[in-house]
Amino acid sequence: MAQATRQPSPSPSPTLPNEEQEPVKVFTEEVRLPVIALDQYGHYDPTLEVDDILVLEDGVAQQIRSILHFPANILLVLDTGGEVGGLGGMSKRTGLTRDVAIQLLNNLKDGTLVAVMQFSNSVEVIQPWTRDKQAVLKVLKTKLSSGKRSRFSDAVAAAARQLGDRPEGSRHVVFITDGVDTPGGKTDRAEAIKRLTAARATVHIISYTEFVRQKKEGRPSSVTGGQLPPASDPITATDPTLPPGTTRNPSFGVSIRFDPAMRRQRKAYESDIKKSQQVLATVAEETGGRIFLPESSQEMIAQAAEAARAIGAEYVVTYRPKRPLSSSRQGEYRRIEVASRRVGLSLRSRRGYVVPDRNK
Repeated sequence: MAQATRQPSPSPSPTLPNEEQEPVKVFTEEVRLPVIALDQYGHYDPTLEVDDILVLEDGVAQQIRSILHFPANILLVLDTGGEVGGLGGMSKRTGLTRDVAIQLLNNLKDGTLVAVMQFSNSVEVIQPWTRDKQAVLKVLKTKLSSGKRSRFSDAVAAAARQLGDRPEGSRHVVFITDGVDTPGGKTDRAEAIKRLTAARATVHIISYTEFVRQKKEGRPSSVTGGQLPPASDPITATDPTLPPGTTRNPSFGVSIRFDPAMRRQRKAYESDIKKSQQVLATVAEETGGRIFLPESSQEMIAQAAEAARAIGAEYVVTYRPKRPLSSSRQGEYRRIEVASRRVGLSLRSRRGYVVPDRNK
């Protein structure tokens, strides 16, 4: 796979290579595989060594050359759509998305490269790649804008393109979204996800889907208040001592009116988020990332910090495939299995990768 021109020396212990890696210009016979290591207590393990890992590619054990920590390249993809005139706006909020993104940013290691993309009616890069946290923070506070539509699939395809020139093994995407597409986008969802998977990035998703479900339960379509007509007053309606059409005192109350069109729209949205959650979970698992399913705004912000810690703890395992990449057909998929050789150690990685085009 593509890599930087300067090679790190093989080492059994984590080291930090040069942060100023240049995008790769050549095709090489090397795979960089992102790996998360957890000890028996579920904590990130900082002591991973070559002898702790077994890597199988299409069932064949590989010879590991090195285990390193690389500076992360993180693309934040923020869903700011569906807020105006849409049911998603009752729970999915641009202000909350901003707070979650800021929490994640504040917990990233210094020197991390970050870019920011937002999508609503269209997809827009609002912050190109930078290590300046304060610049990113300013953008998050001033440039996020909401829209009626949500172009999720277009954003997924755009994210794959943004990662193309980032160093292999250090590519990360963090989506803050419900994953629901508004009809009328330019990109097919399945094709967009295929492109992102081929970009060989680790994908983390902080999902609105469970949060939206919690907010939807028991919410009426329309609530009105004010003076009720005489027939609505049970006392007046049955009091024989009063002349017809008169009341002792005006009655006030609250009435609930269910809009059938609104109800159908709400049910359609709830169906969409259920399907979306399945898709998002599959993408995260395929790429070795995680999907977070908070049920409240407090959980969502807390889990943003956890996503940042996961990114910072990731190792990059390097090996040269026993079956040469040059022998692969274009777009070939190779299945990956990563297993622990150490008792009490558990490992998480991607399920496979697409061999890159040698002409790129």
